Amino acid sequence: MTSNINPNDIDGAYPVAGQDNNSQGFRDNFTNTSTNFQYAANEITDLQSKAVLKAALVGTTLDNNMNGSLLYNAQVQQITNTVIPLGSLSGSVPINWVLGSYFTLTTNGAVSLNFSNLPAAGVEASWTVSITVVNTSHTVQIPTAVSVNTAGVQGLNTSTNIIEFAATGVYTFVFTTSNGGSTIALAQVNNILTPFNNSSEELNDAGVVSLATTASYFNTVTSSTATLADGADGQIKTLAMVTHGGNMVITVATPGWGGAGHITFSAVGQACTLQYIDSKWFCIGNNGAVFA
Repeated sequence: MTSNINPNDIDGAYPVAGQDNNSQGFRDNFTNTSTNFQYAANEITDLQSKAVLKAALVGTTLDNNMNGSLLYNAQVQQITNTVIPLGSLSGSVPINWVLGSYFTLTTNGAVSLNFSNLPAAGVEASWTVSITVVNTSHTVQIPTAVSVNTAGVQGLNTSTNIIEFAATGVYTFVFTTSNGGSTIALAQVNNILTPFNNSSEELNDAGVVSLATTASYFNTVTSSTATLADGADGQIKTLAMVTHGGNMVITVATPGWGGAGHITFSAVGQACTLQYIDSKWFCIGNNGAVFA
């Protein structure tokens, strides 16, 4: 801005020593000095309320809130993000965007993420959620608005938006939106670069087949049942009977072969491989299992 302060309004050579000086000159100098001081006070107050500062001014609290102002053509270095540690949690977990852009939490049971105070449409916003999973039974549910780039996220059931985990550890997700949160894109930034972890689980009676593992095997003691929910497009799942003490019948939510969606395993070594294609599970390999 252009300053209103005008040092030329003050006559620095007045009064003149050794002579009688007109009192009007004193009054003019005093008036102009007072006016310039007022300009200075107004402009300093304006700067204090609007300027970006390295440290708080004396008697104030630092507040560099840019209020959405545009900052451009800048070279930056050593930029950091505020970390919001949420602690050990289960149930509904609020993720308040205005508090920061990097959130950490540890599961103490199944959790459901809820996003709030996202910026209005027209600007891009990103935030990171780093989750320490301490038990593979702990799941993470994400909001229904998270619907972009979700197919490649390991263990995510796109029908329920629930993520299962094949192993304990730290899982980090980045969420992005440019329309105020109407739709949100998802990226898992530290996933193991193998299809669905190439891991396996032992499936028990009345169990739910994990979507976070490639293979599920079972050692039955008596007749057993389990269920398989919808997966992610392209996902591959292998089912195998290791020990037979009774038949295992797995009910598939959306079978590509029609019928009741049942797969029956009645002998050791029976196994099949399924692939989720066009929102259905199809059998792409079978050794003795019966489909109905």
